[in-house]
Amino acid sequence: MLLTVVDYGVGNLRSIAKSIEKANSDNNLNYSIKVSSDVGDIKKSDKIVLPGQGSFKACKSGIDNIKGLQEELNESVLNKKKPIYGICAGMQLFATTGYEEEKTSGLNWIPGEVIKLNLSSSELKIPHMGWNELKVENDSKVFKDVANKNHAYFIHSYEFIPNDKKTISITTDYGKDIIAAVSFENIYGSQFHPEKSQKTGIKILTNFLNL
Repeated sequence: MLLTVVDYGVGNLRSIAKSIEKANSDNNLNYSIKVSSDVGDIKKSDKIVLPGQGSFKACKSGIDNIKGLQEELNESVLNKKKPIYGICAGMQLFATTGYEEEKTSGLNWIPGEVIKLNLSSSELKIPHMGWNELKVENDSKVFKDVANKNHAYFIHSYEFIPNDKKTISITTDYGKDIIAAVSFENIYGSQFHPEKSQKTGIKILTNFLNL
C-alpha cells in the first residue's frame, strides 16, 4: 500500500515521513511512504498526508502552482474517499476561506473559516507555540486512543473554525477553546504536529495507517 506525503513546497516533510515510517514499522504494517509532488503518485495512493507550514495563502498558492494537484486531491478525497490527514496549515486548507495575508479560498472540504487567534488575555503570546493539553470532544477513528490531558505540540497564529461543531474531534485551552483536531468522513486533520508530539503523535499516525 502507498501513502504519499504531498510535497507542494511547504513544511518539514522528512520529519513527517520519518514519524509515519516509525508508526508503520512499529506496527508491522506494509506501507510504502513517499514524499512527492507528482500528481500521479497521489492518484496511486491509498492514503494521503497534507502537511502545511507558513501562511494559509502561501500554502494554497503552493497547491495552485502544481498543475492538476487540487483536481486530483478533490478526486481522491471527495470521490474516491481516500483517507487524508492534514497537519497544521494543511488542516486549515480544508476550510472554505482563510484570512491570513488576504482572503483566500481553501479546499472547502469542511466548510468554515481560518481566522487570526483572538485571545482575551494579553499574557498569552501569538503564535501559540509549545505543548498543550488535549480535550476530546467527539469520537473519531483516528483520534480514538487520545485521552484527555494527553499533550501535543502546537505552533500557529490562526485557527480553523468549522461551521459544523460535530466535525470537532479535539480542542485545547489557550485562553479559550481552540480547535485542535477535526474529522469528517474520510477527512482528518490536526492543528498540532503529530510528528513533534512523541507518543501521542505516533498513536494518531498509527490509527490513521490502520483505517
